[in-house]
Formats: sequence, structure tokens, C-alpha cells
Amino acid sequence: MSEPWWKKSVVYQVYPQSFKDSNNDGVGDIRGIIEKLPYIKRLGADVIWLNPIYESPNVDNGYDISDYRAIQKRYGTMEDFEELLGKAHELGIRIIMDLVVNHTSDQHKWFKESCKAEKNKYRDYYIWKDGKNGKEPNNWGSSFGGSTWEYKDSVGKYYLHLFAKEQPDLNWENEEVRNEVYDVMRFWLDKGIDGFRMDVINLISKRQEFKDGTEIRDNSFASYYEGASNGPRVHEFLHEMNEKVLSKYNLITVGETPNTTTEDAIKYSAASREELNMVFQFEHMHVDYDENRKWNIMRPKLSDLKKVLSKWQERLAEEGWNSLYWNNHDQARVVSRFGDDGKYRIESAKMLGTLLHMMQGTPYVYQGEELAMTNVHFDSIEDYKDIEILNRYHELVDLKGKDPSYALSVIHAKGRDNARTPMQWDNSENAGFSHSEPWIKVNPNYVDINAQKQIDDENSVFNYYRKLIQLRKDYDIITSGRYELILKDDSDIFAYLRKGENETLLTICNFTNRETIFRLPENIKYNSYELLIGNYENNNGIDADIKLKPYEARVYLLK
Repeated sequence: MSEPWWKKSVVYQVYPQSFKDSNNDGVGDIRGIIEKLPYIKRLGADVIWLNPIYESPNVDNGYDISDYRAIQKRYGTMEDFEELLGKAHELGIRIIMDLVVNHTSDQHKWFKESCKAEKNKYRDYYIWKDGKNGKEPNNWGSSFGGSTWEYKDSVGKYYLHLFAKEQPDLNWENEEVRNEVYDVMRFWLDKGIDGFRMDVINLISKRQEFKDGTEIRDNSFASYYEGASNGPRVHEFLHEMNEKVLSKYNLITVGETPNTTTEDAIKYSAASREELNMVFQFEHMHVDYDENRKWNIMRPKLSDLKKVLSKWQERLAEEGWNSLYWNNHDQARVVSRFGDDGKYRIESAKMLGTLLHMMQGTPYVYQGEELAMTNVHFDSIEDYKDIEILNRYHELVDLKGKDPSYALSVIHAKGRDNARTPMQWDNSENAGFSHSEPWIKVNPNYVDINAQKQIDDENSVFNYYRKLIQLRKDYDIITSGRYELILKDDSDIFAYLRKGENETLLTICNFTNRETIFRLPENIKYNSYELLIGNYENNNGIDADIKLKPYEARVYLLK
């Protein structure tokens, strides 16, 4: 049997409000995406993942949906979306959409009905609980700070919200809720979309005891993960979703699954289980966490990154499938986080791309990653828009008495708005994103870092990513080769093999800003070699000792 199409694909993630503004209102829109389809095609991506474009009050930048069947007016119309879908398909590009069904907006008609004094069927669409001893039903803390519970006078109970209080959680125990979700999915699939990225989908099955959590954070609230992630019925629900909806279409599905192990991921993504194609896991995004979780300026240890990425490559090799990503709309820019966004920005961006794209799985490229866009350092908290950032700043400065400069330093390093500044198209005003003031400021370095400057530059990061994407199409070993880490204990070099029947792929990446020596293990035998890609102009020899330049990457095909 032939491999599913999505195993050979590369996905390009578009964050619509920051991608391209076509009508100069300062917000990116659907017609802006249509305008830039040739750019995405030139890059070589096969699929576009659109962040939410549904009707929303935008408390959490579109992840609080008030109408699943309507396009948010600032993004355009349903006709605009249908044109985008048609033109993308004409170019051979598929479209997947965000499915956000762990929660809705508090402005959704279901929740408004649920809050009415008189009980109706919508009351059980959400999770309502009585308080305990004059307090919340349990001690869970929201992802965005504070309790996960909000009291509603009209009901006389608390409702659950794992995220903002304006994002009440749906009650998936209710079959009517599940059927409503499946109807929404069919609505978009029947329009011709090609799949879904499912937001925090492993949180939909809560443990019904709603026990207090034991992992206390910030000396106040406990993690909700114990009671809400990978719950007792989550696989039942996803199998039902697959049986009733997903199996009827030729799709790509990826579930966002925080707090998930490799064993969990196999259950979600093994073909035999008929649930999802793959999941987004976060373990490699946590290698630079400490007791303050992501809110620090700590650099990760290469040994930790090797361990995590290798574990996922090895354990999902036979069953399941990996999604490969460095960036998305919730993460700091990878070249600033794991590379060097100063002197070696170009070299380290290419190296990081090489490391990821030669692994087994489906790569995801977040808008601007292919340009090596960097974190932004706004001088004032007033310039930030993200609810998570604003809540964290308030906690650090107002509640914990931290110096504002310290709070800004951790926001500079890890805040989500690093990924959300406008796409840098050229060196004109506002980076060519809009002729009006953008909804969030542009990173000032757009004058030097922009698409126009890179598209025709053979040595640019953009064209390097084009080569990486093309290699995946040209060499089956990148899809099917068996992963093997080498030089496990080397603190400077991340190197691994992808083994096929008659050939081996060797990937070598220097993670330092200095020259270092790669010594080829004696047990790696070959008769011939070819350098497939490298981020420096150099002799392509594969001597026993290879002198690697700062952040150098090389990929050899050995036969």
C-alpha cells in the first residue's frame, strides 16, 4: 500500500491576523493570504494550517469561538474563504483549519443559554459545579492565571474554564455536545477543507471526580493536567469522531496534546486505533523550563534536547507518527530560543531547520521561520497584546513585587507575542504587512529581515528551507529511514543516522558558536557519499575528522 499523502507533506502555518493585511485596517485577512499563495507555493509547502478565522470576541486571539460556522468579519467573508480554498487547491496546496472544541467563547449562543436562570438543555453543554466550603469546586489553576472556576449568579454554580474565564469548557460527557461538534466538522469538510489541527484535544475528557490537584504552582493553584489531560474517555471520544466523521474523508489530522507521553501519542496516532494521524507534543518545548516553567531566560542543554527528540523518533517509529516543529503561534522564535539571533542568525536558523527536517515525521513551518524571524523586544508592557503575557506581567510585578525590567526580560524570551508580530514581507513601512498601523507592532529588524530580500538570494534562509522541503520529496529515506542517534554524549554536536536497506542518511549539526570537530564513528561504513545539503560553502569531504564551523549543518547520503 502507498504511504498516506500527509507523510510526505510539509505544512506551513498561517496566523491570519499577522500574515498579510489586504484592506489596510491593520489586521491580516483572508484576501491577504490569497495574495501570498504564490509565496507559499514557491517555498514548496503542501498544506496550509490556518489558525482560527471563526467569529470570536478575540479574548484569546480567536481561540474563543462564538460561532463555528461564521467567518470573523475582520478576516473577510465566507466567499473569501471559499476563494482561498479554491485557489489553494488549484496550486496543489491543501488547507487545514483549527478545530477548537475543548471550549467555546462565553459569547457563544450555547453558553448564553446555559447561563439562563431557568434550566434548559444547554445547561449540560458546559461543566457546572457547586462550590466547596465557600470556595471554588477544586484548586485547579487556569493556564492564563487564577482559578479555573468562575461563579455565575444566574445559575448559582461555578463553570469550568481551563483557559480564560471567557473560554468555558464544553462537557464532552454529553452526547449532544459531541454530535454538535461533529456537525461543525462536516460543515467545513463538505466545503472541501483537507483536515484539522485540533486544539488541546486531549483535554476534552475530564476525570469526573474533579479532585484537587497535587502539583501546586505559584504557591496558589494546582495544575489541572492531573484531572483533565488524557482522560478516561478521550480515546473513546476520538474513535467515535473518526468513525462518524474523519473516516469519511481523505484528511490530515493533528491533535495538540499537552502533557502527553510517547505511549499516549501512539494511542492517539497509530493507524490501527483509528483516531488521529499525529499529535503535537510539547516535551522538546519544555527542555528550557525551570521551577517557573517557561518564564525564564535559561538556555536548554543540548543533552536534554537530544534525549527528548531521539525518544520520540525511536518510540513512534513502528507505530504512530511524529509531527516535527520548532515554532508555532504559542512559542518563542526558535532562532532566538535555541540558536543565535545575532551574529550567527542565518547559520543557526539553517542548522535548526536541517536538524528537524531530516527526522521522521511531518514538518510544520511557522510563518517567518523560513526567514529566520526573531523574538521582539518591546520596551513597554503596553505594546504586548497576549492575555497570557499581560496576566503573567501582572502576577510578577503587582502580586510578587518583581522589578518590571525582570518581568519584561522573561516576556522577551518566552512570550507568545514573539511569534505574533506581523510577517516581514519587505523593508517598506510596517514591513509591507499593512499601510495602516498594525494591530501589534512590527519587529524593528524587518528592514534587514524580510521576504523580498531573501526570495532571490540563493544563500538565504528562505531558499535553504526550499531545499530542505524538496529533499523530503526526492528521498524516501527521509520518510521511512530508521532513526539512530550517534555521539550521544557529545555536548556540542547533534548527529544522527536515518537507515534504509541500501543507504544511510547522516545529519550533523553543530549547536555552538565556535568551531568543533566531528569524528565519524568507526562502525559507520559506506562505499560512496554525497553531500545533499549544508549551510556553509565548503569542501564536501567526509574525512574521519570534520571541522565544523559555528552552527554548521551537513547532510550526507551514504551508500
